[in-house]
Amino acid sequence: MMTSRELVQRTLRFGTPDRLARDLPGNWGTDFAHVGMDASPDSRPRGGKGTDEWGAVWDNIGVCQLGEVQEVPLARWEDWDQLHIPDIHEERRWKGLTGARERAGDKFLLASGISIYERVHFIRGLENTWLDIHEHPEELARLIDLLVEMNLVAIQRYAAAGVEGYIFCDDWGLQNRLMIDPAQWRAMWKPRYARIFQAAHAAGLATFLHSCGYIVDILDDLIAIGLDAVHMDQQENMGLELLGKRFGGRITFFAPVDIQTAMQHGEVAIRAYARQMAKHLARREGGWIPRWYSDPKGAGHSEQAIVAMCDEFGKISVDMYGT
Repeated sequence: MMTSRELVQRTLRFGTPDRLARDLPGNWGTDFAHVGMDASPDSRPRGGKGTDEWGAVWDNIGVCQLGEVQEVPLARWEDWDQLHIPDIHEERRWKGLTGARERAGDKFLLASGISIYERVHFIRGLENTWLDIHEHPEELARLIDLLVEMNLVAIQRYAAAGVEGYIFCDDWGLQNRLMIDPAQWRAMWKPRYARIFQAAHAAGLATFLHSCGYIVDILDDLIAIGLDAVHMDQQENMGLELLGKRFGGRITFFAPVDIQTAMQHGEVAIRAYARQMAKHLARREGGWIPRWYSDPKGAGHSEQAIVAMCDEFGKISVDMYGT
């Protein structure tokens, strides 16, 4: 029987695991352990309310854990010198790495990095960020590069601590298209993702990116520059069949049942959708890691829905591998 580390690694490399790797709650089990900075420069205030390290002021009027930026710390590029830039080298951030590999046991140890799109618009504001692409490209590049350099430092610290995977979050998609022109993404962000992914691979870390919304237009690019797994909570706005035909076998989908659609439609629909995920995204060699959405209250997921999803994922693993 493979260890959790071996299962995840085999899945990512299409090396035929002996069951589906998974990241599920409670008794359904997870093959992952997690580690991060304490605190990360990418951290948001607890509960989505308060001020983060950069000076962004957050508020949360809903039941989710995230919140929204109400006041940006860099409304004008002229104020760059007054921006508080967190020091990634502070030793307090890295205390949690001591013993992390040992605490993880035989699980795959996944570490959290720093977003290079979301953090930009938390600092500048979303509308300003979109305008910066055209009106202030040099200043925008300076900010993105600062975040890239933070990631490169983090990768080296994590690698030295025995971490095996590196993940950060950048939601790029609206419901039916990318937030910016794909050509602009390729010019400004693609080479910077490439630097991060290349550094991670050189340090022996697999690469994961959380990105929700419609991201079909950039998935080929992300695969080409070294993304191993895409962590996506939505698929229906792109279509499972399309995702499987265009990208299956080339990247691992780290994904639950679509949290906006199928998870709201009852047990029968949830189980049927899980089967469609297996049909289109999975290969026996690898390529799909079922997971759950870890803020079920914020997404409106009932306990019954979670049970149906996790139970069906287990049955699919038995059907595919016998266990």
